[in-house]
Amino acid sequence: MIEMNVVLRRIARDFPKRFAKANHDYVGLMTGKKPDKIQKVLLLLDLDWEILPMVKEYHPDVIITHHPFIYGTRYRVCKYDESKRLLVEEIDKLGIPVYSFHTNFDTGRGGMNDALSKALGLVNVYAPMKNPMMRIGELESPIEATEFAKFAKTVFHVDYALLINSGAKNIKKVGIIGGGGSRSWPLAKEEGCDIFISGDAPHYVRRDVVNAKYNYLDMPHEIEKIFMPTMKEILLELDPTLEIKMVDHEKLPKVIQ
Repeated sequence: MIEMNVVLRRIARDFPKRFAKANHDYVGLMTGKKPDKIQKVLLLLDLDWEILPMVKEYHPDVIITHHPFIYGTRYRVCKYDESKRLLVEEIDKLGIPVYSFHTNFDTGRGGMNDALSKALGLVNVYAPMKNPMMRIGELESPIEATEFAKFAKTVFHVDYALLINSGAKNIKKVGIIGGGGSRSWPLAKEEGCDIFISGDAPHYVRRDVVNAKYNYLDMPHEIEKIFMPTMKEILLELDPTLEIKMVDHEKLPKVIQ
């Protein structure tokens, strides 16, 4: 068992709230009251209705999510989203506090985008000054673009990826932002990356990439599930006796061919 304040101070060291996108993100305590000490921790990408039965059964001392459980002010979200209001009430009844670490975790050292870069085996990794959330690094050896896309799909344990292969034939230097960072591709190109990886690319972004003769790999937002083992490692460094449960309950859409 460990004091919750100790945990929060450790996390805030590398992932302070000031790293979160100002006025566009909501991080920290989502609901409930901060416990004095914790022993059982539940790690999720998202807290939603699908996972509620397991939450009731496991009944952790704290739930830690990547995506904000309440994205906005509690009053406004609960006023306009009936389903979320009811879910918040259910969590409140259980007396389980929920903490979310979103873009502060994406940006901070050792967080989301460092973990994704490490999974790809990138070396000489850095965050460009113009976008501290992005990571840029190099592969040990160049890989043909299509083969690199297959490699990334395997590394991130997803069933599909969408490749725009309009630029360099071989991939050596890679830029990445997990989740929905597709609009940042021009900076990756400016930094000399052979390809940029992110997700949720709208049509106009894809067309801009094609017209710029560049490479873009659109990965499912769910590659951010790497948040869970990364956060688990951080927590166990603080207290190896913590009981930590990671649940990956989010399934990718079925690919119809």
